[in-house]
Amino acid sequence: MSASSPALPAAQVPKPIPTTSDGPGRRPAISREDLIEAALAILGPNRSVSTLGLREVAREAKIAPNSFYRHFRDIDELAVVLIERAGTSLRAIIGRARNRADPNGGVVRSSVEAFFDQLRADDKLLHLLLREGLVGSDAYKEAVDRQLRFFEEELRVDLIRLSKLNRVPMHEPALVARAITRLVFAVGGSAMDLPPERYPQQIDELTTMVRMIVNGAQATNLATG
Repeated sequence: MSASSPALPAAQVPKPIPTTSDGPGRRPAISREDLIEAALAILGPNRSVSTLGLREVAREAKIAPNSFYRHFRDIDELAVVLIERAGTSLRAIIGRARNRADPNGGVVRSSVEAFFDQLRADDKLLHLLLREGLVGSDAYKEAVDRQLRFFEEELRVDLIRLSKLNRVPMHEPALVARAITRLVFAVGGSAMDLPPERYPQQIDELTTMVRMIVNGAQATNLATG
């Protein structure tokens, strides 16, 4: 506006456009953690992460859809992060259970009980991990498989440690760890849909099956040694 132009009345002066908010009722700033929590709030016991929509997550987080891209490339990247977080969380829980257990007989049962405690607690992260390994997309199944391989490696190390502690060698501890991990997750995937009152029976049966695998590996080592 030139110096000679008449000034606009105050009521007609355009107001500056706000730059700190994405719209009415929306949050001015958001973190990756906020988006993760929003996605978990949407997920139910029977819902695959593959059904999540970007706009749905943005709406739950109270942000504009475009703001989602400040933290994640797309909804698939968010889903993989959820799967990775689920694996990390469960490994920590079961690891603590193994460390607390009596190495002379309670390690297997305490680990199985910790696993079922998370199922009983309706842990959305655990449900996500179990579900996506069965019905998820190829990318999600691969993400779950990576988490299972982490479980297998940690279990392999523990099996070797316990074998040395008990002075009972074990045949192919890596293969034993793989068999146990896949068994536990297969049983867990089925148990998700069972009422909690069925869990004690599931715990007893799974504990027995895992011990059978361990005892069989020890016997095989003695037979082939």
